[in-house]
Amino acid sequence: MPDLIPITRSISIDPAEFEETFVRSSGPGGQNVNKVSSAVQLRFNLEASPNIPEAMKRRVAILAGKRLTKDGVIVITANSHRDQPMNRTEAVERLVALLIEGSHVPKARVATRPTLASKRRRLDGKSVRSGIKKLRAGNIDAE
Repeated sequence: MPDLIPITRSISIDPAEFEETFVRSSGPGGQNVNKVSSAVQLRFNLEASPNIPEAMKRRVAILAGKRLTKDGVIVITANSHRDQPMNRTEAVERLVALLIEGSHVPKARVATRPTLASKRRRLDGKSVRSGIKKLRAGNIDAE
């Protein structure tokens, strides 16, 4: 059995949970690109994963964006290397990075009131600006 891939201290995924298919890379590359399937398309079923909590699934789904299918499968394509194992490693790293980013719970914002001093500073700044504009208006009549 392959080792589990750690995401956080308490969450890890089994490599059997994702499926890798190898496809031909698009774009220029000469003769090699037309005959070698070096690009990796990694498919991870986020909805069916038993190791990921529901709240984290929702956050990861938002982060995945267009990489998430309607069925809840994350599709990551890696084709930046000419070497198949390097593309495979990059695809897994990108999946792990996405899951790690989704594992962070956003900090709740606590509403605060502006201090009395900050209100005074704001009003003083407005008064100064108003005075400058009044002086400017007076200079136009003088010309």
